[in-house]
Amino acid sequence: MMESELLAFLGVGFLAELIDGALGMAYGVTSTSYLLGLGLPPAAASVSVHFSEVFTTAASGAAHWRLGNVDVAMCRRLAATGMAGGAAGAYLLTALPGSIVRPCVAAYLLAMGLVILRNGLRPGDVFAKLTGPELSGLGAAGGFLDALGGGGWGPIVTSTLMARGGEPRRAIGTVNCAEFFVTVAAATTFFLTVDSFHWTAIGGLIGGGLLAAPVAARLTSRVPPRLLAVLVGLLIVGLSCANLAAALG
Repeated sequence: MMESELLAFLGVGFLAELIDGALGMAYGVTSTSYLLGLGLPPAAASVSVHFSEVFTTAASGAAHWRLGNVDVAMCRRLAATGMAGGAAGAYLLTALPGSIVRPCVAAYLLAMGLVILRNGLRPGDVFAKLTGPELSGLGAAGGFLDALGGGGWGPIVTSTLMARGGEPRRAIGTVNCAEFFVTVAAATTFFLTVDSFHWTAIGGLIGGGLLAAPVAARLTSRVPPRLLAVLVGLLIVGLSCANLAAALG
C-alpha cells in the first residue's frame, strides 16, 4: 500500500513540475488539487506541496538560471515581498478549522484553473510593464494566496507579468526562481506551526519534481504555451469541481 501511494505521489510530482516548468505555473495548484482529491486536509496538502517545492523550485530555478531565463532585479523584488506574503498565508492556514478551509481552498483552486484556462484562450494583448511598487505588491499577494490555497504563485504572478508585456521565457524563469524563496518562507512557517507531516506525499512529490525539472525548463521554449494552458486549465477546473462538490457534500 505504501509503495502504491509513493508511486502515485511520484507521478503527481512529475506531472506537476513538468507543467510548472514549461508553463511557469500550476505546480501547487495541480498537486494540491490531487492531494485534496485523495482525502488530505487542506493544511496537510499545502504543507506537503510547499515542502516538496523547496527542492523542485531550487532545481527549476537553477535550470532556468543556467539557460539565461532569469531577470535578477525582478526576481529579488518578487522574492522579498513574496516571502512575507507566504509566511503570513501559511500561518493563517494552520490557524483556521479544516471544515472552513477545505471548501474555500477548493473554490480558490477552481478560480485559479479558470485563470489558467483564460490565459490560454485570450488574445495576446500587451500592456504597460509593472513598476517596482507594483511588482512588490504582486509578490506579496502571490505569496500569501499561494501558501493559503496550496498553490497560485504561478497563475497569479506569471500570468500578470506575461499579460503586462513580459517576455514569456524571462517571465517564467524569473517567477520560478523567485518561487524558491517564497516556498522556503512558507515551508519554514509550516514547520514551526504544524505537528505532523505526510512524509510519503512529500517524498513522492520531491522525487517526481526533481526528475521533471530539467526537462521542463527546456520545454519552456518548445511547447506552445497557450495549448498547454488550455489543457492544464481544463484539468484543474475538473479536479477542483470534484473537490468542491465533495467538500460541500
